[in-house]
Amino acid sequence: METVQKLTSGFSLDLGPLKEPLGFIRALEWVFTIFAFATTGGYSGTTHLTVNCPEPTGTLDVKPEFGYPFRLSSHPYKIPLCNGTQSNETYLRGDFSSSAEFFVCVGVFGFLYCTATLILYLGYQSVYRQTARGPIVDLVVTAAFAFLWLVSSSAWGKGLTDVKWATNPDHLVESCKALCHPGESPPMGRLTASVIFGFLNLILWAGNCWFIYKETSFHKDPNPPATMEEGGPPEPQN
Repeated sequence: METVQKLTSGFSLDLGPLKEPLGFIRALEWVFTIFAFATTGGYSGTTHLTVNCPEPTGTLDVKPEFGYPFRLSSHPYKIPLCNGTQSNETYLRGDFSSSAEFFVCVGVFGFLYCTATLILYLGYQSVYRQTARGPIVDLVVTAAFAFLWLVSSSAWGKGLTDVKWATNPDHLVESCKALCHPGESPPMGRLTASVIFGFLNLILWAGNCWFIYKETSFHKDPNPPATMEEGGPPEPQN
């Protein structure tokens, strides 16, 4: 309770740290982290097949839908037959939810950590630099997030490649070769951007480790030279 009261009473907004690399890069991390998990978590798309039937039926459209977390095998769709009936349910292939959810999880926790540290930088700068523990903990957590961005972005990049393959209309027509023809491919630019944002976050978080390291006692001299007292240098003793 006393700690909370001290933090509340000690809050003093100062935007000065945003002009320094430590605060500026953290703000960039906050923005790019939002872009990374938002472009993945809210995605939904549709692939497209066509069934060419003789007149008067004509062309029939099939539009299998899918989206985050990309458990494609849980998305059924039916292929209509030219006699007006529908075939049994067909499913998209693959489950790529593990890499997508891991990527989004890293993004959400990174966003929360950026928010907390920005509040600390801008409102409690004196508390942050009061002891050596604050910058050291910040350095360790930032380095851990840099590693997580590397792993999650690589995993999601591979997962996205598999999602593109599994939802490609050219591959879906294999289940109904005699009837179906490939249509338009689903738009994947948003998901491609999410992978790019993931690796940009890796660069930002890894680069920020250097500026946080400069705040730690490992970089600063723990025993700075004492300044000379007023009155000039001491007189030599005989």
